[in-house]
Amino acid sequence: MSRLAALTAAAATAALIGGTALYVTFLAAKDPNDCRNGQVAGSLGGPFTLVDQTGKTVTDIDVLAKPALIYFGYTFCPDICPLDNARNAEAVDLLAEKGYDVTPVFITIDPARDTTAVMLDYATNMHPKMIALTGTPEQVDIASKAYRTFYAKQDTGDEFYLMQHTTFTYFVLPGTGFADVFEREVTAATMAERVGCFLTAQPQT
Repeated sequence: MSRLAALTAAAATAALIGGTALYVTFLAAKDPNDCRNGQVAGSLGGPFTLVDQTGKTVTDIDVLAKPALIYFGYTFCPDICPLDNARNAEAVDLLAEKGYDVTPVFITIDPARDTTAVMLDYATNMHPKMIALTGTPEQVDIASKAYRTFYAKQDTGDEFYLMQHTTFTYFVLPGTGFADVFEREVTAATMAERVGCFLTAQPQT
C-alpha cells in the first residue's frame, strides 16, 4: 500500500507548520468550551458492538477507553478516506510528541467487503495504533446512527461499487464522550491543536 505511505508522508509535512501553535495552545487551555471551533448542536455517540481487525468482538467501552478520533469510511474508497485517515494518524503522532495518547479509530460502512483481514491490512499500513472496526450490517448501522453519519451504496452490479458517506472525524473522551467534530478541511496540525486543548483542560487520568 505505497499510496497510503505517500499520503501519510504528505500529511507529516503539513503538520510541521503548526508545531509552535500546538505547543502554545497546550499551555493556554483552561476551559474545554474554549477549545471547540464553534458550537456543536446536540450530543453524539452511544453504545455499539463491533469486531476489530484481530477478529475480537468489542464494545464502545473497550474501544474508547482512551481519547479517540473516530472516522467512518471504507477501505475501497479511492481518495477521501485514505487522505482523512492519514490526516488523523498524523494528528495522533503530533499529540504523542506532546505526551498525549490518542487512538485513531476507523469504522467501516462497507462490511460486505471490509472483512477483519482487510481491516487488519488497512490498519497495519495506516497507523500502528489504529483500531479498525467492522461487523454485521446491523452492527455497523447502529454505530453509524449513534454518530448521525450517512452512508449509501452506489450499486453498479459488481464488486467495484463506491459508497457515499459523511466525512467528519469525531473526537471522543473516555467517561464524558463526544467532545468535538472535525471537517475534512481541517489540517493535522489544527486537529492536534484543538484536541490538545481539550486534553490540557481535562487532563487524562
